[in-house]
Amino acid sequence: MNFESPSHSGSLIGLDGLFNLTMSYRRGSDVFLPYGARHKRGIVAWIVSNWNEQHERVRFYRNLRQYVCVHVFGRDARDLIHDSVVRTVSWYKFYLAFENSLHTDYIKEKLWRNALLSRAVPVVLGPPRENYELFLPADAFIHVKDFSGPRALAAYLKHLDRNHSLYYVHVTSFWAEHYCMACRAVQASRHQNKSMSDIALWFES
Repeated sequence: MNFESPSHSGSLIGLDGLFNLTMSYRRGSDVFLPYGARHKRGIVAWIVSNWNEQHERVRFYRNLRQYVCVHVFGRDARDLIHDSVVRTVSWYKFYLAFENSLHTDYIKEKLWRNALLSRAVPVVLGPPRENYELFLPADAFIHVKDFSGPRALAAYLKHLDRNHSLYYVHVTSFWAEHYCMACRAVQASRHQNKSMSDIALWFES
């Protein structure tokens, strides 16, 4: 894991084959972490494969998009950037982590992988806020039920988009968040047989 440039980092020569995963600002990293909100090009992203007009999440999205731009990716929408969920969502400040059904503790990978691993603030629709707070700090997500409706939520998202200091209230501690992300990446790749054979050449290029 490295967030400094090669010009301000120690040499990696002699460390070939030692690392299984990389996490840095480089787009080719296993865990891609672009620097800060200034690199984010969009406001809201949503990746959806199971599209059902009867689902509450689809109805909510259709109302929300009237007030804020939402880029939708998935089977019947835009293609993912480099065919990667993390790299796609990392370009956005917010991610719609909308569950397809609402039940206690039913919080799927939309929150953990799609949003948090991509450093996008999750906007959640699912169990009550109290249920999410069993797993996440209260400020680490935005719950749709905290607002009177899609219009009020959209106004809040656009307000955060214009005010970086307020936006970062919803981003958990930089190092704590990223060490957690590294742990999740290790868990997700535990069945891979992989090592970095030319890590110095890759990082210093």
